[in-house]
Amino acid sequence: MSAEPSPVLIVALSARSLALAASRAGYPAAVVDLFGDVDTRRLAARNAVVPGDLGLGFEAEALIAATGELAPPGGLEVWGLVYGSGLESRPELLEILSRGRRLWGNRPEVLRAIKDPAYFFGMLDRLGLPHPEIRSKPPAETMGWLVKGVGGAGGGHISVLSQASATGAGQYFQRRVAGRAVSCLFLADGREGQLLGWSEQWPSPDPGHPFRFGGAVQPANLPAKVAAPIAAALTPLVEETGLVGLNSIDLMVDDDGEFHLLEVNPRPGASLDIFDGEGSQALFGRHVAACEGRLSPGWHRPFQASAMSVVYAESLIQVPSDISYPAWLADRPAPGARIEPGTPVCTVMAQAADAPSARRGVLARNRRVLEALAAGDGSLLTMDRSAVEETG
Repeated sequence: MSAEPSPVLIVALSARSLALAASRAGYPAAVVDLFGDVDTRRLAARNAVVPGDLGLGFEAEALIAATGELAPPGGLEVWGLVYGSGLESRPELLEILSRGRRLWGNRPEVLRAIKDPAYFFGMLDRLGLPHPEIRSKPPAETMGWLVKGVGGAGGGHISVLSQASATGAGQYFQRRVAGRAVSCLFLADGREGQLLGWSEQWPSPDPGHPFRFGGAVQPANLPAKVAAPIAAALTPLVEETGLVGLNSIDLMVDDDGEFHLLEVNPRPGASLDIFDGEGSQALFGRHVAACEGRLSPGWHRPFQASAMSVVYAESLIQVPSDISYPAWLADRPAPGARIEPGTPVCTVMAQAADAPSARRGVLARNRRVLEALAAGDGSLLTMDRSAVEETG
């Protein structure tokens, strides 16, 4: 008779996808994030909302206090700790949260190494993996360069380099390369890597945040000259870094099939929504097992293509008090909530027979949400629409 899963503390800027993944795998969860949306509160046994923002992250003292109250460290009941976005640039905060808990994720020293540009891109050179030219100091000519925040995530830390943005403090500089943004999802046990699947990503439509994550679809269509070397590099990458659990690799792929590796995200990310499944295909359980040194066999990617998209407010939104949500909408804001321009509203999903159809469907649903909220009529979300929108 198998033991009951241990309780888990989940910490992420937006934790709903991890809370859902934990629920699917049977793990009781206490959840801390910035939003406390309707879905997260429903999925979590306990939850707390902590002050902070998507750019600067959590207020450290408030996060430590909230996690201590929800999942006390060092007690008779040992909590697992799983984290998503928000701690990549703050390994010292992760170190505090890990005390008296079982860390199911990459250790603070792994975060420090993976997010250190000198170490990370030097490692790629040793492994023979191509990447854009990088510099630690601003180039004399800014044209064609990006500036990135060290330890940043989600694309909000990236901007086109200008003289005004070239401070160098907590930044590095990367030559811009053309192509499609593609991500490789994989599991690691500290010794080897296990490829799970490929997705293609796109940025949000906000011109003020041209590199901020907007959505993703799987599967991604990749030539063998891209997929084969990345798959072959997973185990050497894991051996070098000691990565564990769910991670992803971001790269740019051009029209000729040439690629540049951009970064490794050393924690579960948004692709949970398009790859996660039930039973033996539940990724949360596989993540925990990999963190404990076991890569589970028998993985297959979802049978249907699937896509997700983050809806960002284009103007001030007052969520209708009588709003009704469809099944394809997640991260549901509470009725009556006030949502500031440029901030996330919710996440929408779509499934289809192929990736292009899934992407079209999810983008149509994204626009539909914004139109309904702009009209102040939440009932518009549940009205029948075209077959493309209703796929999945």
